[in-house]
Amino acid sequence: MSFDVIRTRIAPSPTGIAHVGTLDMALFNYAFAKQNGGQFIVRSEDTDRARFVEGAEQVVLDCLKWAGITPDEDVEKGGPYGPYRQSERLDIYKQYVQQLLDEGKAYYCFATSAELQEMREAQMKASQPPRYDGRYRDYPLEEAKKRIAQGESYVVRMRVPAGETTWNDRIRGPVTISHEQIDDQVILKSDGYPTYHLAVVVDDHLMKISHVMRGEEWISSTPKHIILYNMFGWEIPEFAHMPLLRNPDKSKLSKRKNDVSVVSYQEKGYLPEALLNFLMLLGWSHPDKKEIISLEEFVHDFTFDRMQKTGPVFDIEKLNWMNGKYIREVISTDTLKERLIPFIPADFPVVMMDSILPLIRERLVTLADFESLTHFFYRDVVVDKELLLKKADAPLVQQQLRDCLEVLDKMSDWKFETIEAALRSLQEERDWKKSQFFMMVRVAVTGEKATPPLFQTMEVLGQQKTLERLLAARAL
Repeated sequence: MSFDVIRTRIAPSPTGIAHVGTLDMALFNYAFAKQNGGQFIVRSEDTDRARFVEGAEQVVLDCLKWAGITPDEDVEKGGPYGPYRQSERLDIYKQYVQQLLDEGKAYYCFATSAELQEMREAQMKASQPPRYDGRYRDYPLEEAKKRIAQGESYVVRMRVPAGETTWNDRIRGPVTISHEQIDDQVILKSDGYPTYHLAVVVDDHLMKISHVMRGEEWISSTPKHIILYNMFGWEIPEFAHMPLLRNPDKSKLSKRKNDVSVVSYQEKGYLPEALLNFLMLLGWSHPDKKEIISLEEFVHDFTFDRMQKTGPVFDIEKLNWMNGKYIREVISTDTLKERLIPFIPADFPVVMMDSILPLIRERLVTLADFESLTHFFYRDVVVDKELLLKKADAPLVQQQLRDCLEVLDKMSDWKFETIEAALRSLQEERDWKKSQFFMMVRVAVTGEKATPPLFQTMEVLGQQKTLERLLAARAL
């Protein structure tokens, strides 16, 4: 290979959400480029106008920025090989389509949708794979031009030669596909837009892409692309077909069965560092079996030989574990406070943050858990009477609440250590069942059966509010 610089790319289609699979591909392309002192490019493959969604392009760029993956060239920054939006490169594609037509490596095709459908149905009835049968492959060029001049609709197809295509995939090793499995692919559609197959080859060549790292679903298309490279006499990049992310049932990760939107994970309070770390270990293993890896470490340590060939399962429980670990152990307290800002309710008393955050940090799985773990500190609570009396009858609970009020009201040093000592002493003296008593107190003062440590919670609530809630519980 004679490429002077390693250049990789992703080329998402702006057809809706920013798919987590796109972020996954961006991560690996970015890491390989940066590891080798190269460039990572993002371009927009927006030639499928029927599926184009306004604003989707910006969503992808914003998600990459959120994740800390910075392209060297894209539709916003521009660069030396622009434009980076396919819809702005139509004249370029038409030039190369014309070159293939002039050299007899492509041809005009007038088969209608109805004809193609009839063709596929007949092939399927004959137990043959549905494919274009080449009916216009040898159609006289002059006749074709007359029909075009009369305004007849047409497409342009590449003339696939006989033989086979072999390439050495960086992940899968040698791959060979017979051209008998490939039909004459459309390279220019009837609307004047190129198909993916033509545009991706032209763009990758003109943008000097050295390594095409993409999902394994493109393996069957790679011979078509290599044939086009050979037709133009261009240098062929190296290919690496990455394993696709899978649902737990091993089907392809899709929005029908899973949450696949990067924006959704952002809104749910996942940290970008944790999501990237999770994606790093889907399909790739660290040489030292490390589970917590920074983006910088990944750039340094990534190698193709540690990539697996089978699609890894997108395990949301593993992501939750990793996100919680980042919240508890990896990011600083100041960083956590900053990341929490979008998730803090408007009525949260900010002055209490330094008192409350240490109590809930161990329990945070995502940043969005903040409200559910803190609301009872600053909002009125609703106590479920059934929960309050779950393991004891009403007279006993009334006595327990009365005695708690008496003991806690006398305290002059409202610290969690003294609160704990007083209540444990009371429980032991009365010989109350420990699990029932302390659960009852927790429910009475928070309205919840699972909270941060009880005595620290009571300290932060303050003596007056704690007593008020215990008194209110007695009135139930």
